Amino acid sequence: MDTVLDILMAAALFVGLAFNTLGVFGILRFPDVYTRLHADTKATTFGSVFTSLAVLMWLLRQWVGADFDGAVLQQAIHTVVAVVVLAVTNATGGHAIARAVWHLGIRPARAVCDALAADKAKAESEAGKKEGEA
Repeated sequence: MDTVLDILMAAALFVGLAFNTLGVFGILRFPDVYTRLHADTKATTFGSVFTSLAVLMWLLRQWVGADFDGAVLQQAIHTVVAVVVLAVTNATGGHAIARAVWHLGIRPARAVCDALAADKAKAESEAGKKEGEA
């Protein structure tokens, strides 16, 4: 079982490293802040998930190989909590940064549609109608 677990840990670490490396290339190569932000948040989220999965497999091996140890369980819980927090904050932070950049007036390069601009124009026209009625 140790050999299979070692192979799975190495694969998870390799996949996590590959995602993080692709995120770096995305930051360096993509044309605007929106695509760079997309590459960064997606890649670091998946990279961290796979790296943490390797940590959990290592902790499982430690737990199975010895008697029950509360420290191993505590480390596993911390790893799971860290992954959940990272997944939520990466998505939320990326969205907040993208909206802030859009409000600064920086538009996506080669954008096909801009849903935020359409929503803003719709809200402004509805506000104008309400002011006209009052």
